[in-house]
Amino acid sequence: MISPRPLTAEAFRPFGDVLEATGEPDRLINQGLCGRFHDRARLNFGNGRAGVSIFHAVPRSLPYQLDMVERHPEGSQAFVPMTQAPFLVVVAEGAGAAPGPVHAFVTAPGQAINFLRGTWHGVLTPLHAPGLFAVIDRIGEDANLEEHWFETPMMIG
Repeated sequence: MISPRPLTAEAFRPFGDVLEATGEPDRLINQGLCGRFHDRARLNFGNGRAGVSIFHAVPRSLPYQLDMVERHPEGSQAFVPMTQAPFLVVVAEGAGAAPGPVHAFVTAPGQAINFLRGTWHGVLTPLHAPGLFAVIDRIGEDANLEEHWFETPMMIG
């Protein structure tokens, strides 16, 4: 069984970015009433364009059975929760034809994530209702989804 750990920027860096407002803002804007935490994600849309979609996912619970991961070879993908509820983030090492070792994280309130282009990851997995997210990813003509189904599902708990 894979035990999910708290999501930190350092642990997640090989797979993407943790988007959160920590520390002091990079600058104050809007007459000094808004802190801007500037340029926090390594977005990459290849030959496509950035799009913002809204996803409404069914909440899951732990332990969670992981039977498939996916990746987007043509662009990054950011999941931005529209609530303060935590969600499960599953990633796998490796950029080859099949994913490598799997890692799992649970977000804290106020955290969002951005998967780097080509990163193997689990599907959007909210742990509480409503599973409402803004998703920023590549919109384009080329196929941008590869799935890998595990012969033996893994338990995350």
